[in-house]
Amino acid sequence: MRHILIPTDFSLNAWNAIQYAFEFFREERVTFHFLHVDTAYTLPRDENLHTAGFLALGEIESELQDNMDSLVARVNAKNRINNHAIIATVVKGRFIESIRSYVKTNNIDLIAMGTKGASGIKEITVGSSTGAVITKVKCAILVIPEEATFKPPVNIGFPTDFNIPYTNKVLQLLQGMAKIHQSMVKVLRVAQNEQPLNAFQNTNRIYLNDSLAEVPHSFHVVEDPNLEDALQSFVSSFKIDMVVMIAKSLNLFQRILFKPRVQKISYHTRIPFLVLHE
Repeated sequence: MRHILIPTDFSLNAWNAIQYAFEFFREERVTFHFLHVDTAYTLPRDENLHTAGFLALGEIESELQDNMDSLVARVNAKNRINNHAIIATVVKGRFIESIRSYVKTNNIDLIAMGTKGASGIKEITVGSSTGAVITKVKCAILVIPEEATFKPPVNIGFPTDFNIPYTNKVLQLLQGMAKIHQSMVKVLRVAQNEQPLNAFQNTNRIYLNDSLAEVPHSFHVVEDPNLEDALQSFVSSFKIDMVVMIAKSLNLFQRILFKPRVQKISYHTRIPFLVLHE
């Protein structure tokens, strides 16, 4: 059985993430863990959620517990799935520390989390709290944008430059997600110059090809000096329904998730991202 953590602030965006996750794993045996972290702290305007958080002692406010109870009732009314269970928790504490602790204590396999995308944050496509979880919690995370609506992912895009060796853990997670809906994994290399793969890159490509033998997959090259434009074109041309990234690929990771030119791309508002940690 999978254990999936869904942090929630009871917003419409968090509700959309819950609905997407329930549909994606409809046929799987899953325990969903709903978690609300009450930081009991209002951020100053110039403070960043990546580093902020306030440890507050005392009882959980009854309003927050009522909100959680209402959320669970709403989810149960809409999603009557026999192989799904729900555990709902409200805690006080720092946001990231609480997420880390919950992941470790409850053997969480995956975090599913909504994001409002840019949403007024200049040149950042992933919101602050989601960005903090991605970078600071060593757990696979499915990032679900505010405009994403569920449909079985026919094609999963996997951008890589073949510059890092792939671990069995990462590839098993990738294959496992692809098998749920019999998705095809389309591996993308953005060739920003005319240089062929070096020996190290070629070895990694061969290993990746062999390791994906159990799922349909293909390799593609897009020649474009701009990574963001290339991915936008790839997502559109190949009808990509989900993008998978490895957190260790810092160059690709930072440019695609955190510093693309927002005004020129649209995939971040509707295409879920699966970020894998080794």
